Amino acid sequence: MSINHTVIEARGVFKAFIARGDRSGRRAFLALRDVNLTVAPGRFVSLVGPSGCGKSTLLNMVAGLILPSEGGVWYKNRSIRGVNTDVGYITQDDNLFPWRTLKENVETALEFRDVPAAQRREQAARYISLVGLGGFEHHYPHELSGGMRKRAALVRTLIYDPDVILMDEPFGPLDAQTRLVLQDELLKLWEGSGKTIIFVTHDLVEAVALSDEIVLFSRAPGTIKRVYPVPISRPRDVFRIHAHPEFPALFDQLWGDLKEEIGDVSSEVKPT
Repeated sequence: MSINHTVIEARGVFKAFIARGDRSGRRAFLALRDVNLTVAPGRFVSLVGPSGCGKSTLLNMVAGLILPSEGGVWYKNRSIRGVNTDVGYITQDDNLFPWRTLKENVETALEFRDVPAAQRREQAARYISLVGLGGFEHHYPHELSGGMRKRAALVRTLIYDPDVILMDEPFGPLDAQTRLVLQDELLKLWEGSGKTIIFVTHDLVEAVALSDEIVLFSRAPGTIKRVYPVPISRPRDVFRIHAHPEFPALFDQLWGDLKEEIGDVSSEVKPT
């Protein structure tokens, strides 16, 4: 695939982690096996699969936090050899600085880039307003709800305008209602922006509601079992995604393939 049609590419990626065994000395755990993936600019791609299959490991490689044991990962045709400061990264934890107010947290990335104070204030105010946090600018993280902190973490990343945003189960710890609201807000902020999002989730409904493509990983050592295009037009209504005529067939296909990787699971625990 040409540079104009690829923003992220993984080629033949293997990753082994070395752990110290109790009796046998150092031993290797193979987390990823022969992973090949291309992501086009402006796409929303979700990674799903069993726990421990290497989804977050691949995300960390795109961020340059870890390197493959074999193979390589490229960002805009450039091999990633160290921390990739061109991408934004949002994790399960909001990672807000507890000693800084909401406004100060949102301005952080702009400070690191030496953006003048007046411009920082103006941009922070605009982004804070976009996610409905106006009036809370001078509150500290411990004074905000979980959903509000997630909004703050999102706009703190968006404010410095990265082309690619990595999101590792960002809504996982939240209640179901707050998750839906933030999914809806995320899509509204993303659609038309031209940004690429790679989103790790264990929630198949969330993956269908948000994504252009869903990448299913096998059990560890993780490799890509299948890539599913999501045939649901945009804009999406995340609150009524179950009612879309294309939803049941895609969900059942995803769940059937995932179930093969996680073993025999009774229908009573089928994810919803």
